[in-house]
Amino acid sequence: MEQYSDEMFATTKPDDARPTAESGDKIRLLLVDDHPIVRFGLSTVLGLQDDMMVVGMAESGSAAFVLLQSTPVDVILLDLRMPDLSGIETLKRIREIAPKARTIILSSFEYDEEINSAVKAGAQGYIQKQSSADEIVLAIRRVHRGKQSFPKRIVRQLTNNSLTAGLSARELEILELVAKGLTNKEVARALMISQFTVRNHLKKICMKLDVGDRTEAIMTAIHSGIIIVT
Repeated sequence: MEQYSDEMFATTKPDDARPTAESGDKIRLLLVDDHPIVRFGLSTVLGLQDDMMVVGMAESGSAAFVLLQSTPVDVILLDLRMPDLSGIETLKRIREIAPKARTIILSSFEYDEEINSAVKAGAQGYIQKQSSADEIVLAIRRVHRGKQSFPKRIVRQLTNNSLTAGLSARELEILELVAKGLTNKEVARALMISQFTVRNHLKKICMKLDVGDRTEAIMTAIHSGIIIVT
């Protein structure tokens, strides 16, 4: 399992500064915030980027769900505190509607409990509304590339908390192998344990992640950053 580190989450690495001409289509963005000034301000700033395109803006979680059902989105900037549905509730629903979209939490606050809840719900980044335009742009590019982007203080917190949903080192090892496509028999052979032991570990993994089967366990673990499959 890849360990959290400042380098992994930092948003100022040179290779994130500007995509190359061969990097493909523009990053399709959805902005979800109940404040019009925030939405239109971000839309203006991000619309100036050659590699980005704001494809939708929503003032609530419910409005975002409607847009996501008809509009392909790569990265979502999501406010944590909204009147109808919270950012956490919205994020959980987004994972069902648009599982390939990656989400960056946008907030004026930096409360540990909210951050942990957001990461566990599947957020790949966390930036404050007070951040500079450059910081927001770099975070979007990084998350779009399949990485994560959190401020250093939050990285240290995530590292200390070891967001593993209570999975043991062996359970993480098995889950990573299963996520790579190995069968129970192949996992057992790789770890030199019995298939019965592998099956028991998978049952415990599903219980700890509160999911119904191994496929859902893999998706939950990847989206939550518990495992990283390369």
